[in-house]
Order: sequence, then structure tokens, then C-alpha cells
Amino acid sequence: MAPPSPAFNRSLSLLDLTLLGFGAVFGSGWLFSASHVAAIVGPASILSWIAGGIAVLFLGLIYCELAAALPEAGGMIRYPAYAHGPLLGALLGFITVIAYSSLISIEIIAARQYAGSWIPGLTANSGGDPTLLGWGVQVAVLSGMLRINISGVKTFALFNNVITIFKFIVPMLVIGMLLLFLHAGNFTKYGFMPFGWQSIEGAVSVGGIIFAYLGLTPIIAVASEVRNPQRTIPIALTLSIFLAAFVYVLLQVAFIGSVPAGMLGAHGWAGIDRLLPLPFHDIAMTLGLGWLGFAVVVDAVVSPTGTGNIYMGSTARIIYAWSRSGTFLPWFGHLDPRHGVPRRAAFLTFGLGVFWMLPFPSWEALIGVVSSALIMSYAFAPVAAAALRRAAPGLERPFRVRCIRVMGPVSFMIASLIVFWSGWHTLSWLLSVQLLFGVLFLAIRALRGTGNAGEDIRSSAWVLVYFIGMLALSACGTFEGYGIMAHPLDDMAVVVFAGLIFVWGEHVAHRDMQLPDAAPVDPQAMTPDTVIANEPVVSL
Repeated sequence: MAPPSPAFNRSLSLLDLTLLGFGAVFGSGWLFSASHVAAIVGPASILSWIAGGIAVLFLGLIYCELAAALPEAGGMIRYPAYAHGPLLGALLGFITVIAYSSLISIEIIAARQYAGSWIPGLTANSGGDPTLLGWGVQVAVLSGMLRINISGVKTFALFNNVITIFKFIVPMLVIGMLLLFLHAGNFTKYGFMPFGWQSIEGAVSVGGIIFAYLGLTPIIAVASEVRNPQRTIPIALTLSIFLAAFVYVLLQVAFIGSVPAGMLGAHGWAGIDRLLPLPFHDIAMTLGLGWLGFAVVVDAVVSPTGTGNIYMGSTARIIYAWSRSGTFLPWFGHLDPRHGVPRRAAFLTFGLGVFWMLPFPSWEALIGVVSSALIMSYAFAPVAAAALRRAAPGLERPFRVRCIRVMGPVSFMIASLIVFWSGWHTLSWLLSVQLLFGVLFLAIRALRGTGNAGEDIRSSAWVLVYFIGMLALSACGTFEGYGIMAHPLDDMAVVVFAGLIFVWGEHVAHRDMQLPDAAPVDPQAMTPDTVIANEPVVSL
């Protein structure tokens, strides 16, 4: 087992943490998603944003319980590892490090592409590829992020607070101005839901909505650096989700209502994303609001840079947590004694960021798969929370989701549906790679005689069966599958399957788990609703 973790500097306040969560959500996504989602769903895209917000809120409440009880750096990979052993920790560490480090580069590339409209010589062609100068600028920005992240969490928080406040002001200006040009007929003239209910589901998953909300895990990543984490984390996490949902819904309403009627033509909302590829900038210029269009372009450079900086800090802490688990990367589980930050992990994150900025021919396909993997990593949190209720009833839980018997399986079902809606083309790669990784990991541990192979398999088999089952359901479903099951029968099958897997995972917590604040207990000895005296301080 790894030695006791060195102490982080607990200096992040409620404001710092809330702005960190909101800042992680508002990167480059809001600049594009409104027209893309409208082209998929029409005016009912408003419902897609609400549905996505509710889904993430359910998962966020589960994380509130886990993070308040175990406020550790990189907690999103530590909680499943505590509950179900090293396989799940290794699996989530692998996919999360790849996803987060690549997201840093995506945001920097987006900022460079927008800056190229002002600074000639940064972009080589219409495809947005960088020139040598442009690539050098990207590396320079990444180097600046590294400097901020190794200077201590106070410097990081100050920089993020300033950037996030600006990122909030610009969308609110856009909302206020576009609502002055609202055309009520836009919401009904071509039908409120012209493409059917299934389009709402697709927009939540592949339309980019759910990924726009995935900014809550950076809050969990810095849990060891928060003042009074038992109180601060739940409040900041829920505030971030509500604030993001509020702004996203208003932005979509403003977009739908302000699109000039002539642009809709005979085909309605289909293809509106091609007419307005940068929706809020393009509408502002069409309406003669040049200053607003300028502000949007400025934000298009600032927002991705700020979000990339947040994910650089989160990636370093995930690498640190992965290393502290004793499974991978043992050299990076150390803190800088001067600044209290994972300095080695930050330098590795910088190296990964440079790597992802190389010109990969299959870049977009890779990012689609990795982005879908992030929601899958969220999916395992409800199972971990339920398993820990059984296996570690003595763990102090300052925030307790009292309706875990309902909230837990419902959250897992929702996350599984979102994964399923990603489509067969994405999941055939994503789930197959993770299944192969899981089997190889267990085989290597068994051959080396590391740990308790039998217990690892007993507590983790449900994960492998989940991957196999989701692969089969995706192939048979209507989301890019072969259509053997009609819609919504395929959705119903996913819900039933996820419910069965949840019950299985809940009952097979790893018997050798070692928690910081509770001794291991036989998982079969307790029920999910076991009440511990003097436990909850905050409850839901």
C-alpha cells in the first residue's frame, strides 16, 4: 500500500470552487453548441439542455456524498477503486488521463484558431491547421498554464476567478441583447419538436450537451485543497450545475428566438448550424451589433484558455491520485513541499498536452470516443457510493443522499442511457478497448501474483459484463446500430440491464478495501440504508 499522502494546502474557498466548476463548463462549447443542437432538435433543444442538466445534477449529488466523505485529490478515480478494487481505479485512471490531457490541447487549439482571425500567420489553411508560428504559440500558452499550475493553488485560483468572471459576463450580455430581438414565432412556425422525441436523446449525448456539463469533476480533483470540504464541495458542486444549466438554457432560448426568419427558409431548423457556424457572433453581426460580435470573439479566445488551464490542474491531480494507488506511474505520486502541488504530475501533463497537439489524422474520431468515456467514468460513481454504504457504514458522511436506493440506480440508468445514445460507431471502439484493458489488467495481476486475484475478479466482474452487455445492446439498438430492437424498446432494455448491473455492483464491494476513515467490513453485513449515529450533517 502507498505511504500516507502528503498534505495539500487547503486554501480554496466556496467562491473559488464554484468559479472553478463553472469555468470548467464554459470553454469553447457554448460558442458552437446552440446552432448545432437546434439543427438536431429544433426549438425543443431547450428541453435537451434541461434534461442534460437534470442528468448531471443526479450524478453530481452522488459525488457530493463521496467527496464530502473522502475529500481526496483525483477522487473520481479513487472512489471506484476503494469500492471495487484496483481494476476500476486503473481503468478510470487510464481513460480519464487521456481524456483530460487531450481536452487541454483541444481548448488551446480552439483559442489559437480564433486568435488567427486577428493575427495573420497562426493558421495554415481553412481546416484550421497551425503554422509553425501557430504551433509555437500553442506551446507557449501551454507553458504559461504549467507555470500557473506549479506556482500553487492560490495563484491558480486567482487566475481562474478573473477569467471565469469575464466568461460569465459575455454570455449574459449575449442573452440580454438577443432577447431584445426575440421572434416568438420561431418557437412554433416549423414545429416545437420537428424531429421527434428521439432527437432530444441524441442531442443530449452526441449533440454535445452532456459534455458541455461535464465540468464538475475538476471540483472533485482538487478536493484535498478545499477549506472545510465537507460543507464547501457539495454547495459548490450543486451551484456550478444550477448556474451552468441556467445560462445554457437562456442562451438556447435567445438563439432560437433571435434567428432571422429569412434564414430558416423552407427547411426550418435543419442545417441552421451550417448557416451560423459561430452562432452568437454571426447573429450579432447580422443584427448590426458589431461590438457584441467583437466581445464574443474575445471570449472565444479567453474561454478556451481558461478552461484548458483548469483541466491542466485537474489532470495533474488525477495522475497524482493514479500514482498514489500504487498501480501505475509510481514516480508521480509526490507533492512539491514548497507549493503543495503535484509538480511532477504537472510536468507530465505538459508533455501529454504537447503530444496531443501533434497533427493526428484521426483526431476528431479519437476525441469523440474519449469524450463519451468521460460520462462512463461518471456512471460508476453511483455504484461505488451504494457499495460503500454496505461495506463501510462507519465512514463519516457529512453530506448524505438519503434516497440512495432510488437516486443511485436512477443515476446509473441515466448515465448508461447517455452512453448508449453515443451510438454504435463510438461505443464499438470505446467499450471494446476498455473491455480489453480490463481483461489484460486482471490477467497481468494474476500472473504476477499481485494482490488477491480471486477477490479482484469477484468484485470487478460486473464491470466487464457491463461492457459486453452495452456493446450488444448498442449493436442491436437504433442509435447507429442494426435496428434489431425498435425505439424506445432499446432504451427500455438499457434501463433494465443497467438496473441489474447496479444491484450486482452494489453487493460485491472489494473485501480488501482500505479507507482512510473506516475499517473494512464484510459487504454482506450491511444494507444501503444502515444509519450511523451522529453521521449526517447535511442531507438530501
